[in-house]
Amino acid sequence: MIDLVDVSKSYGKGLPAVNHANLHVEKGEFVFVVGSSGSGKSTLIKLLMKELDSTSGKITVSGERLEGMKHRRIAKYRRKLGVVFQDFRLLRDRNVYENVAFAQRVIGRPTRVIRKRVPEILQEVGLAGKYKSFPDELSGGEQQRVAIARALVNRPDILLADEPTGNLDPKTSEEIMALLEEINERGTTVLVVTHNKDIVNSMKKRVVTMHEGNIISDEEEGGYHEA
Repeated sequence: MIDLVDVSKSYGKGLPAVNHANLHVEKGEFVFVVGSSGSGKSTLIKLLMKELDSTSGKITVSGERLEGMKHRRIAKYRRKLGVVFQDFRLLRDRNVYENVAFAQRVIGRPTRVIRKRVPEILQEVGLAGKYKSFPDELSGGEQQRVAIARALVNRPDILLADEPTGNLDPKTSEEIMALLEEINERGTTVLVVTHNKDIVNSMKKRVVTMHEGNIISDEEEGGYHEA
């Protein structure tokens, strides 16, 4: 599902942001990527999203080679990904329904499909009763659930979550991670970048640790290790 072979990314002189990384994620896995600030976690996510091009190495995601991908192909490739960010990135002037529907409209889904699919995914994330609410009327946890619904509405193969609990309190963070675990159990491959040690240690998932651009450990049912 995700395959990195000897992948490096340099921004200029100095240490590479990602340095000769090798990573293989199977379909249906749940993987944490951890490490201190500047360890290369966010660069790794951007490489997978095709926001950045690798300097060297080979990246294959959901059967697609990313290096050399034509620009017109990138948008279609990204439909295979759902992405959730720390700051939610919701459209403030649209309600919950419209925020989620927007992800379907941009890829040309017909109205009848949107009217069926959006309520389904809002039910899955526990927000069926909030579809008319605007982001400013929601708690941080509810806003992140909207962001997750938007990421999942087009049924992506992979969900990438970049610090999804970074702006949330501990209890809400646990709820969001439980939701991501449910999503994974339904078959979606989930990769979560985080610095939340408590969550990583409690969930007992695979943990990939980065330090100064290098993957320094990769453990099944691992914990959060300081580099």
